[in-house]
Amino acid sequence: MSSVILKAGMDRRLISGHPWVYGGEMGRIEGEVADGDSVELYDFKNRYLGRGLINQQSRIVVRRFTTQKEELDNAFFRRRIEAALAYRKSVFPKATSYRVVSSESDQLPGLIVDKFGDVLVVQALTLGIDQRKDMIIQILRELLTPVAIVERSDVPSRRLEGLKEFKGVIAGKSDGWTTTTVSGLKFKVDLLGDQKTGFFLDQAENYATVAGHCAGKKVLDCFSYHGGFGLFAAKAGANHVEMVEISEAAVARSRQNAELNNLTGKVEFQCVNAFDVLKKYDTEKRQYDVIILDPPSFTRTKQNVDDALRGYKEINLRALKMLSTGGVLATFSCSHHVNVDLLKAVIVDAAADARKTIRLLTTCRQAPDHPILPAVPETEYLKGFLLQVM
Repeated sequence: MSSVILKAGMDRRLISGHPWVYGGEMGRIEGEVADGDSVELYDFKNRYLGRGLINQQSRIVVRRFTTQKEELDNAFFRRRIEAALAYRKSVFPKATSYRVVSSESDQLPGLIVDKFGDVLVVQALTLGIDQRKDMIIQILRELLTPVAIVERSDVPSRRLEGLKEFKGVIAGKSDGWTTTTVSGLKFKVDLLGDQKTGFFLDQAENYATVAGHCAGKKVLDCFSYHGGFGLFAAKAGANHVEMVEISEAAVARSRQNAELNNLTGKVEFQCVNAFDVLKKYDTEKRQYDVIILDPPSFTRTKQNVDDALRGYKEINLRALKMLSTGGVLATFSCSHHVNVDLLKAVIVDAAADARKTIRLLTTCRQAPDHPILPAVPETEYLKGFLLQVM
């Protein structure tokens, strides 16, 4: 097996538990190697650091899969997937829809597997995983016996791996549509067309947490997409729920989801830019008991963090001004580059400008089927706060 020898001082990330090796950290390669091959990793003093898959076309040249001297073969991937599945069954013993494999979080960098009832959705994000996709699909079929497997490898990051984007049904039969149940509510999901792998499973627990503050309340749900937060609020007994979403297709799906859950008539839908609505309602001095802000990522790069922070401040400032004493703000960010401390600082600034004192009720994060590895900051991307105006 070929070896990758790191430059002096470039082993700290791997030693701390992070699985990535960047091109600038690599000293030399010993032996012949092709992209996608398994390689051994050593520091500059020839100390063993593990095994991973190499792709010299990528900025991340090697992704480590193990610190042991074990083959990255069928048996290895089966063990890893079995372990990931066992963990999900321990945290969600009764769930039918959940993330089965979450890339680095399950020591399987580049592989995402989501389960929606009896259909699986797979993403192969790296060359090494793409080359082993047939083997992985066979393991998934044996362990989970799905009626169909959909591939959603239609993500721009694949281009950085020298791969083309792809989506389609790759096993069994499916038209791409399914209905999934999340925390007791039903949602119609287009596995071939919706964002990510079809549904925001990472918010599953937060939907119910926020809904716990909505009974008898007037609720504004901004960036509502397919209605997750708003529908849970209505189900919890909110007096009035107004959902704001810029996508006509997403609003249409929200209506379908309301019908699925017998909530038609309990929710008002608006197809409009949430920034515009917040500005308009702030000017009109409207008041709400609960406001939910769950925007899409405002930045995917470090270079645009300042712009993202201005966006987060604007929406949180306007929301806080529309909440009276006792009102609750549920605010989220899925931008990895905006960490929890940055988001908290923005909200503190917004509260000061709004002349509101806020109390932290709950800190939110992604559901446990999207595990966080402390040594891998990239695995912690979703964060949020439930705040009460005092």
